[in-house]
Amino acid sequence: MASGSQAARSLYDRIGEFLVDQRLDPDPANYAFAYQLLANPDGPLARAVHALTDGGVRLTRRDIETLGCDVHPVAGTPTATIEKAQGLVAQTQMQVEGFQDMVTAMRAETKDFGRDLAASAQAMRSSGGDDIEVARITATMLERVRNAEERLETANREASELRTKLEEARDNARRDPLTGLPNRRAFEEAYAVQASTGARICVAVCDVDHFKSVNDRFGHVVGDRVLKALGEALSDTCKGHLVARYGGEEFVVLFTGLDLRVARAVLDRARIAVSAKRYRLRETDAPLGEITFSAGLSPAAPGEVFGTVFHRADQLCYAAKNGGRNCIRVD
Repeated sequence: MASGSQAARSLYDRIGEFLVDQRLDPDPANYAFAYQLLANPDGPLARAVHALTDGGVRLTRRDIETLGCDVHPVAGTPTATIEKAQGLVAQTQMQVEGFQDMVTAMRAETKDFGRDLAASAQAMRSSGGDDIEVARITATMLERVRNAEERLETANREASELRTKLEEARDNARRDPLTGLPNRRAFEEAYAVQASTGARICVAVCDVDHFKSVNDRFGHVVGDRVLKALGEALSDTCKGHLVARYGGEEFVVLFTGLDLRVARAVLDRARIAVSAKRYRLRETDAPLGEITFSAGLSPAAPGEVFGTVFHRADQLCYAAKNGGRNCIRVD
């Protein structure tokens, strides 16, 4: 009885340590998630959590929702819909991994059973025994085991293919479907990884100037083309640094390993390259007019959370717009 109590107390302590380490509130949903995770440390959920937190990244409430724990996002919003889809993908992936574990165990068992049957049949034939019927039955069973092994091999291969497709789906969930760039979630995760290493970081927030007028004059199809073109220009100019579409006409750049002066020079080259292009309507070849963007750039202090740095850069971006647009404001 004492041993059981000690095990329960140990699990309780580990749950508390996990919540503190991940900076999660000790609410029922987070506690239930931690219990499911730590009570089965080798299970599919544990593997999924390990993949998410590899490199020192901490879990968020959104991650817990994605992994299938019963915390309820606000319904009826695009974000909630996306997270629900991501949650289904994550749950399905964990089920596939569990199925693969089961298939692997079954294959090992049938392999041993088949080997034992084969050895028994060979021994009976070698001994010259008269029990031909037993040998025949054993041979039949052996054939059935071999057929079962083949079917399990096929099932395991199909599960592996499905797992690959699910991993691709999870990667797609971190990409903006219009531009193909990483999305907000991927950017925030990348910031957390870099911040955990102590790397020098600068965050830029870029916003297309007069984008509403582009949509109003030419329609959303042309507006989408402008966003794609801007995403490509930023990616080409800021090679080696993460460019993401944060939402709407807003893009973000994660400069790693650069001081503020160099990061600004790179971003300014991107600004000049975008404003120098002369865009035309695909259908009529009529000039679209000058496309520019305004930006705010801020360095991150050691250990500073993403939200604080982003807010600072976002405010600088608004200052750039209010200051005449097509310019960069630096913290």
